[in-house]
Amino acid sequence: MENKALFHVVKLKKYYPILGGLLRRKVAEVKAVDSVTLTIKKGECFGLVGESGCGKTTLGKTMIMLLKPTDGHLFYDVPQEIVEEIIALETKDPKSSKLKQLKKQYCLEEASGRKLMKMRQKLQIVYQDPTTSLNPRMLVKDIVGEPLKVHGIAHGSELRRRVIEVLEKVGLTERHLYRYPHEFSGGQRQRIAIARALVLRPEFVVLDEPTSSVDVSVRAQLLDLFQELRKDFNLTYLFVSHDLSVVECISDRVGVMYLGKIVEVAETQELFKNTLHPYANALFASIPVPDPTKRKMRAPLRGEVPSPVNPPAGCRFHPRCQYAIDICSREEPPLVDVGNGHFVACHIVGKK
Repeated sequence: MENKALFHVVKLKKYYPILGGLLRRKVAEVKAVDSVTLTIKKGECFGLVGESGCGKTTLGKTMIMLLKPTDGHLFYDVPQEIVEEIIALETKDPKSSKLKQLKKQYCLEEASGRKLMKMRQKLQIVYQDPTTSLNPRMLVKDIVGEPLKVHGIAHGSELRRRVIEVLEKVGLTERHLYRYPHEFSGGQRQRIAIARALVLRPEFVVLDEPTSSVDVSVRAQLLDLFQELRKDFNLTYLFVSHDLSVVECISDRVGVMYLGKIVEVAETQELFKNTLHPYANALFASIPVPDPTKRKMRAPLRGEVPSPVNPPAGCRFHPRCQYAIDICSREEPPLVDVGNGHFVACHIVGKK
């Protein structure tokens, strides 16, 4: 894994409007992703975990511009000094022509037309359920080859060669070209979806719970495949999952997300051994122990997840936190480095 940052996400927001009244005006917003800042290094697998509905998938789709951000910045393969210059200019001189020029040149959220089309070759996604993400009326050769046609990269015999090449990389063969998705098992369908994502030779791939729809034995095969493909294609992953054991197996670093916010980030081994945020503690304590004779003490987690339409003030986890203090309900904790690249957004870390 390289130390160079490939993706800078700065104060990213994705809100969904709620319309009401006769005129269908905006009356509220669902804050699916709310001011998320993170960095993904080139060549790493960054795991993203959290409860269902916390914004993991929305964050992944927004990063690759399948969803347009409400606010914030996306920097893909941009030098650190340029990122810092843009952020500094936004604070000092937000109306300057230089800032406008830099944003147009380097900010992914500003891209459109041909520039965005070119960027899509580098940014791909593998969806959770291949049954719904693959067109049931298309042959495998057309499903995998379609991105090459859309981007005008290959046609005819060259297209066929590249399709066969990528199918063999994911464990399929030429004899699968003229079959429909329903003729394959769940694991094979996911391999077809992976081949479709990789046929353009991307650099960054969002893996949106890619192993959740298959059984345990196939899951292990797919995880091994992802590791092999990462080396062969020099890929960088954002691995979205609710399965902590899978994330531990494949990820280099892990981010914990709660109600649209990143609350903790650390290297995988560090996070699993030294979880600091109360929510992350409760989440990791829920990992089942594969021994029926042992009972595991679980961290208490009271109450229900608040609505993303009207999230709590201050720390979003404080209504459910047994360690909450007065400041937790007033001020939102920043994501700070507590040592060894371990970042936590919590007022009570070190006070428990």
